[in-house]
Amino acid sequence: MTVIELHDAYIMQDVNTVLQKVTFALEKGEFAYLVGRTGSGKSSLLKTLYADLPLPAGTGSVVGFALPREASSNDKVPYLRRKLGIIFQDFQLLFDRSVADNLLFVLNATGWKGKARKQQRISEVLMRVGLASVAGKMPHQLSGGEQQRVVIARALLNEPLLLLADEPTGNLDPDVSDSIMKLFVEINNAGTAVLMATHNYQLIEQYPHRVLKCEQGQLIDSAVTPFVLS
Repeated sequence: MTVIELHDAYIMQDVNTVLQKVTFALEKGEFAYLVGRTGSGKSSLLKTLYADLPLPAGTGSVVGFALPREASSNDKVPYLRRKLGIIFQDFQLLFDRSVADNLLFVLNATGWKGKARKQQRISEVLMRVGLASVAGKMPHQLSGGEQQRVVIARALLNEPLLLLADEPTGNLDPDVSDSIMKLFVEINNAGTAVLMATHNYQLIEQYPHRVLKCEQGQLIDSAVTPFVLS
């Protein structure tokens, strides 16, 4: 199954084209890195894939949903996002409620029913990321690495086919980054596709996978055109 498919896609930020004629596919269970300098289009590409930005030209589908051509024009966007896990560098946790309530908020928003079923799912994902004991804690009581694990747990709640991660280790020290990377590898090995934007070339060398590079308005795919990271 193909979880991302873009053909001659134009990636826009406001009125500016940041990437043009983007063509690539990502298969179920595949892992790829997204690299490029700040401002090269990485975040805009990810936002287009989870339909935060429209796709004005070309064609694109993610987990079987056609990407919308206009902002807020597609009533299927919530269904698309239920099939995705989205992981942000700045966590975007709700700091006025506990870890469990952060996760419960997402389950309620995505239509889960039954208190016991929701509590069980929260326990499952926290155990999956090695945080079985933190459900009752507030986010500010956790380290940066623990907060990122909560964000990953949140992304796993709906058993996504695809994880989109925007610089998930960008604010973490090297040891913590390595432990987070190992968690992504475990999740990927269990069958979830991962597209991870990163500046951390050391991680890419340590955990080699396909690399997509945003450069001068183009997307270069190491599976098609091998290149040296620099």
